[in-house]
Amino acid sequence: MSELLAPPVPVVADPFHTPEREELQATARRFVEDRVLPVADELDKVKGEIPRSLLDEMGGLGYFGITIPREDGGLGLGAFEYCMIAEELARGWMSVGSIIARAQGAGTGVDDPGRRAELLRRSAAGTWIGAIALSEPDAGSDLAAVATRAVREGDEFVITGRKRWIGNAKAADFLQVLVRTADPEPGERRSAGLATLVVEKERDSFPEGLTGSPIDKIGYHGFVTWDLEFDGVRVPAANLLGEQGFSDAQKWLNVARVHTAARAVGLARGAVEDCIVYLQQREQFEHPIADFQAVRFRLATMAARVEQARSFYQHVAHRLDQGEPCEREAAMVKLLATEMAAEVTGEGIQLHGGNGYTTEHRVERYWRDARLTTIFEGTSEIQQKIVADRLLPRSPLG
Repeated sequence: MSELLAPPVPVVADPFHTPEREELQATARRFVEDRVLPVADELDKVKGEIPRSLLDEMGGLGYFGITIPREDGGLGLGAFEYCMIAEELARGWMSVGSIIARAQGAGTGVDDPGRRAELLRRSAAGTWIGAIALSEPDAGSDLAAVATRAVREGDEFVITGRKRWIGNAKAADFLQVLVRTADPEPGERRSAGLATLVVEKERDSFPEGLTGSPIDKIGYHGFVTWDLEFDGVRVPAANLLGEQGFSDAQKWLNVARVHTAARAVGLARGAVEDCIVYLQQREQFEHPIADFQAVRFRLATMAARVEQARSFYQHVAHRLDQGEPCEREAAMVKLLATEMAAEVTGEGIQLHGGNGYTTEHRVERYWRDARLTTIFEGTSEIQQKIVADRLLPRSPLG
């Protein structure tokens, strides 16, 4: 057999290329190859959690503070670099590309300047990693339906209610919880009265009044996802992050959706790169299956779709860094990139044949994780609604 042709290495091209971005990308790629992939190959099969040692290494590389200003201990970079690094990390294990979103200054927006500065530095160092508690059993896509209640009692809020789909909840240093502090007045939007509270906690335990049940998932391993029950959890009133909970959540979701698009590209890219190697190695009918035109054309289309989605997410991330809200564009790229990833990773399994339907190859992991990207951070149907509502008059359900 002739020497195998290696998969092409994606690079940041003009007009977005800078030497600093090139070095960041190369460093992340080496980290994934040397550290993330071996851990993922071992632990994903047994639904293991990301080791604390790996998180510490990520903290040392600055990945928890990519978007935090340098004066607060972060890298002082933007959404573009955040998403670029997330693509590289997700190419190894999606949960590693995801855990960085649970820092980046989350849970630090308290009023006290000294406390805020302390938390920002901890966030950047990876010692203030949280869990974002938005969804509930009856409030997922419809966040305005959040019913978890926070009642003010003196200098504290008392939280009662239930949250669902909370990744990393027990291992986290804090929970950022969307709560209802008041009911909407007549004529107000349903989202009125929502606010965000930070529940500080010890790692690997729940505070008094909070219990949780793990949710058994088919993929997205690396951290545990929880169903949480709040029964009188007390939080200092100083941990209120603001009383614009719904609008703050929506703003956060714009960046989160581009981040999800980047993770989806990383997963699909992993499938394409692995297929390039496998198709050259696997022989049938006395030929590597890479020689068959039907297989070659299928791979070509997969690769083209990955490149297309990468260019789109980089464009939107750049515009976010220019200060544009990009709500429509964030929804568009999340929709297209995640649907692409689900299909491309499925094609990857098909090109691997029966071997793709085993845990002996990574492509099945990429496929399981890619399927989730079409659901979290707003389903594909929600992204379609966001886009349509900005192109047409809003429907009566608006």
